[in-house]
Amino acid sequence: MRVLLAEDDPLLGDGLRAGLRQHGFQVDWVRDGEAAERELRAQPYAAVVLDLGLPRKDGLAVLAAVRRAGLALPVLVLTARDTVPERIQGLDTGADDYVVKPVDLGELAARLRALVRRAHGQPQENLQVRDVTLDPAARAVRRAGEPVTLSVREFDLLHALMLNAGRVLSREQLEQHLYSWGHEVESNAIEVHIHHLRRKLQPELIQTVRGIGYAMARDGETA
Repeated sequence: MRVLLAEDDPLLGDGLRAGLRQHGFQVDWVRDGEAAERELRAQPYAAVVLDLGLPRKDGLAVLAAVRRAGLALPVLVLTARDTVPERIQGLDTGADDYVVKPVDLGELAARLRALVRRAHGQPQENLQVRDVTLDPAARAVRRAGEPVTLSVREFDLLHALMLNAGRVLSREQLEQHLYSWGHEVESNAIEVHIHHLRRKLQPELIQTVRGIGYAMARDGETA
């Protein structure tokens, strides 16, 4: 899943980006508040990790602006401001979670997964549609209890479809979920990944909605 990291410290930002990538996230990194707000308004990120002490525009001002604009994406505040009044202010401004630096990367990744899961109405960590189960933390997929080997892109695409089960996603939306800045996207990449997923799982699991995109039925529904 694709997230935005807004952090002005170059060493910390580089470490967070590398660590989150190791946990399976596609990460775009900005270093000031104006850039963070601009990207959040322009791109459909799954979540944002937002430092409060950003140059050019404070993180709280960015948070307030995106909430006024009606953007409902999960916001995880990551900051050195650790007093109770500051935490209350951050949460009341619209943050979904508030973490004080330094933070363990495994915990940060788990908190992001939980925020994204809840934002999609998924109560459980593992996702299931028919006999296919996906474990986001372990980045593992099973069909009828048997492990299925997927490439990184195939896993990310399946994750996006299962998170949005019952909803049609366009090719552009899927590309935005799979690829961060600097990654060239081939014109038929999504179609190729869909083909491989159907072959490895079930041909009828992912439905093509002609002229619109792709969809996966909710568990118990007919695709």
